[in-house]
Amino acid sequence: MVKKLSILLIITGMIVTGWSGYEWWTQKSSATFQPEKAQAISRDWEETDYQETVNREVVHTSDVTPQMKAKTGEKIGELTIPQLGYLYPIYWGTDEQTLKQGVGMYDTAFTTLPNQAGHTALAGHRDTVFDGLDQLKEGDRLYLTLDDTTYEYQIRKTWITDEHDRSVIVKKNSPTLTLTTCYPFDYLGSAPDRYIIQASLIQINEGSDSPS
Repeated sequence: MVKKLSILLIITGMIVTGWSGYEWWTQKSSATFQPEKAQAISRDWEETDYQETVNREVVHTSDVTPQMKAKTGEKIGELTIPQLGYLYPIYWGTDEQTLKQGVGMYDTAFTTLPNQAGHTALAGHRDTVFDGLDQLKEGDRLYLTLDDTTYEYQIRKTWITDEHDRSVIVKKNSPTLTLTTCYPFDYLGSAPDRYIIQASLIQINEGSDSPS
């Protein structure tokens, strides 16, 4: 009886471990490592060391439909980070099931779509899609493609904050992109802090195609 119970526990442990590994791989593989494509989109834009935030009125001239009519978990766009060489599909919502697919876009009273000149925020798990996010620095570019329009952002600051900090996902008076993930990156278990990257919109290319 004891032997059978031991075997059952071992089998159960293997199943749990295998499933966890499968979920990790599924999340990790949602981001595509294509350095040539990721860097090509950056070369298509005017390269300067530092640019001013795009004027608020300019954003409102966009013909992109301001209302997102997507279902939770539905793919809505793509994030490109040339410095990391990755292209990330973006899904609507940040519930746990959606984040298992990859990068999620916040749907709150404080956040907006990129063409609405407010605060656009994305979230992703630190040990899968947003692994390596701490390699980015001030001045690096981020590209968000949504509805055939690409928005170029430049990182203004990065910081670490407590998981209960409610001052991150708030309304903004200028077009801003925020990336959030858990921290430390190598922490085992539920990480206590959050790693934040905040970038300002500097250019818009309407009618552009997704780099993928």
